This record gives sequence, structure tokens and C-alpha cells, in this order.
Amino acid sequence: MSTTSAAGYEQLLLGNQLCFPLYAAARLTNQLYHEHLGPLGITYPQYLVLLVLWEQDAQPVTDIGKRLLLDTNTLSPLLKKLQQKGLVQKQRSSTDERQVVVRLTEAGWQMRNQAAEIPRSIAAKLSLPEIETAEASKFAAQLRQLVGWIQQQA
Repeated sequence: MSTTSAAGYEQLLLGNQLCFPLYAAARLTNQLYHEHLGPLGITYPQYLVLLVLWEQDAQPVTDIGKRLLLDTNTLSPLLKKLQQKGLVQKQRSSTDERQVVVRLTEAGWQMRNQAAEIPRSIAAKLSLPEIETAEASKFAAQLRQLVGWIQQQA
């Protein structure tokens, strides 16, 4: 049997995989963001945590994890690094000592001003015309639906 023949194994062709274009798009997108986040001294996952807190400050770790689809073992080191950078502080909830609440520091709020142009810079770098920007928004909504569906199946 030939090791180079794909006959009968079309399901294993790279072009037939859902995972590969998702992976490639995520990796390339992360590279774009890295150019903007490097000067701020934060990583893309740390940026995502900050986005959640800029939307609503003072959230329990569990809520942040749910929002970002991250378990505590992954989220805890991110929060520790952000705390070491002076961007967030953690403290036990006054109503439930089992919960740890994460709050932005003044430096964390100031970073929001520095990061405010990142989405526009990314869009400009991609040079998406208005019609394509609308399509990209539609595609993002479809990806969110896919994520929800995958979560339900897991």
C-alpha cells in the first residue's frame, strides 16, 4: 500500500479540516496583536483578561474564567502576572470568602487608554473595506455560535 495515496482518506486532508483554518487564523491574529501588546508589556491572554475587566471591574475569578473559557489552572498564572505588573489586585469576596475578586488598579485603568487604539490599528492593518468589515463582523458572530455549539457538545 502506498504511503502517499490519499484515496479513501479524504477526511484526513488538511484542506478538509475545520480545525486548521481556525488554528491558523487564531495564530496569525495573535501575531498581529503581539505587535501592539509587546510595547505595553502584556501578552494576548493577559489582554483578554483586561478586556473583561475594562467591561466590568471587580469580578470573581470564576466569572472571568467563564467569560474567557479558561479553567482556574490556566487563569491563575495570568492573574498572578497581571498582579505582579501592578495592573490588577485580588482579594477575597466580602460576601463569600471562597471567591476571589479581581479588580483593576489605577495602572490597569490607565492601560485602557494605551490600548484604546489597538482594535482600530488592527482593522487598519488588515485594510478591510467597509463591506468586508461587515462580513468580518458576521463571521465573528458565526464563530461565537460555533464556540457555543462546541461547548454544548463537550
